Amino acid sequence: MTDPTPLSAGPAASPLPASGPAILIVDDEPSNLESLDRIFHKEGLRTLLASNGQDALDKLRREHVGIVLTDLSMPGMSGADLLRSVKAISPDTEVVLMTAYGTVEVAVEAMKEGAYDFITKPFKRHHVVTLVRKALEKQALVLENQVLRARLEGLGNIVGASPAFRATMDLVRQAAPSEATVLLLGESGTGKELVARLLHSLSTRARGDFVAINCAAIPESILESELFGYEKGAFTNATARKEGRIERAHGGTLFLDEIGELSATVQVKLLRVLQEGEIERLGGSAPIKVDARIVAATNKDLQEQVERGLFREDLFYRLNVITVQLPPLRARREDIPLLAQRFLRVYAEKNKKDVAGISAAALEVLENYPWPGNVRELQHALERAVVLTRNEVLCPDDFEAKIRGTRVETAPELTFRIGSMTMDELEHRLIRDTVRFTKDDKTLAAQLLGLSVRTIYRKLDPSAKEVKG
Repeated sequence: MTDPTPLSAGPAASPLPASGPAILIVDDEPSNLESLDRIFHKEGLRTLLASNGQDALDKLRREHVGIVLTDLSMPGMSGADLLRSVKAISPDTEVVLMTAYGTVEVAVEAMKEGAYDFITKPFKRHHVVTLVRKALEKQALVLENQVLRARLEGLGNIVGASPAFRATMDLVRQAAPSEATVLLLGESGTGKELVARLLHSLSTRARGDFVAINCAAIPESILESELFGYEKGAFTNATARKEGRIERAHGGTLFLDEIGELSATVQVKLLRVLQEGEIERLGGSAPIKVDARIVAATNKDLQEQVERGLFREDLFYRLNVITVQLPPLRARREDIPLLAQRFLRVYAEKNKKDVAGISAAALEVLENYPWPGNVRELQHALERAVVLTRNEVLCPDDFEAKIRGTRVETAPELTFRIGSMTMDELEHRLIRDTVRFTKDDKTLAAQLLGLSVRTIYRKLDPSAKEVKG
């Protein structure tokens, strides 16, 4: 398309931080790409540019994309074709189509294919900015709904409200419905297995098995047989055929923790699983087809391992289709009060202790400690404090001296505003915001949240009488 996009002045909007999901702009006309790039840059939004559909799909597979804003008429892959491909790769990425030849029929067809909206050229700056912001707000709301539902389904240790946490969960939500291999990176104790289980729970394989194996915890001589299984007589004491972990994960998800510890031999065999979708048991002679999604995790720098010749480059690229970097707890300090309150309730109930809460002074102590062991260390600290305290409310003296004696720079206003909210308060806020988003349509809000209309009314007004419907 050659129609330039005018930079018409529109109402000012408060810029958003240039982080989080990107806006992927796709147009074969360079001037249009540059115009839209300038518009969103001034709004503080992160952008990616692509001149054709294939380039756009390559970027979608590598980057965290929230919105695809694409021209409809392009040589090669059209905007409509790109829409279908985007929805196949990342179903929750919103797509907005642009055209100078918009008709009601084209708009209706685009919406049927899953487009978020349709915009005709030439358009005004404020129009396209408002449209994209609304699409991003919808994505954020859906993410909160996903996280709330996951918490209600028993994944409650994945708790947070910080920007770093929300960005990570947004990427997890986008990746979960796909079949792509996911590589989880992060320090020890950041919750990589919890996130792997969440990926499985939100995927189309949720009814299948989630099979986990810690590659560092099993001796190298045993790991190969644990993964691939063996036939009777394959080695001494192999008195019967044994199914390996990969076979057990058929139709489900295989989680390979500490994958950087794999030996060269096992790396070669795992590469075959990823390339051919088949394994061979030890002592076997016939290949066995397997259909397991691979989620891998490590706290090592695999790129450095590749450069040092310790990890196969081809395997690394097979694993590194979608990378999720889990932030350390020190980078999501606003979440410490939420996590602490969660762990307090769990361990008070488990140990039958009458501990009602955490004092403000104790929360300040927790927020000032750097937590080198991340969420796992915080969890253990709360368990110890609950078990040993003689108070009804945890105070600073209930925590170890090393925790009480460390101070770091914090943002006290932000920490107090977000961190002081209980899980019930967060749930109430999410329901309230969803109802506002649906313009007070509580039936639609209930559908979005996966709750009943009765629950919506009860949560918003506990004293209200139960309604029918």
